Amino acid sequence: MIHEIIQLSRKVADGYVISLGYLKLVCAVTDRGMVGCGAYDVGALDRHGYPAARVRSSTGGLIATVDDLLRGEVFEANSAARRLGIKEGMSGREALELL
Repeated sequence: MIHEIIQLSRKVADGYVISLGYLKLVCAVTDRGMVGCGAYDVGALDRHGYPAARVRSSTGGLIATVDDLLRGEVFEANSAARRLGIKEGMSGREALELL
């Protein structure tokens, strides 16, 4: 597992990359919620009131690094995340800043 500190404008977030062979689970977490790659079930997290958004790569490939996640585009945000202003089309970094 790789852990990275992500400097945001008002706080820091924790970025994680967990290797699953050729696939990787990638996410970034703040004290209020998370942004993750397409493997995360943001609907399940919403049932617990946890703000979460899924991001796809801006280059069309797989998200393999925290940088890929931050540069990617939100394609799904659960209702808890939408209440915080996260919406489809924003970058992963923009979404993380709202958390």
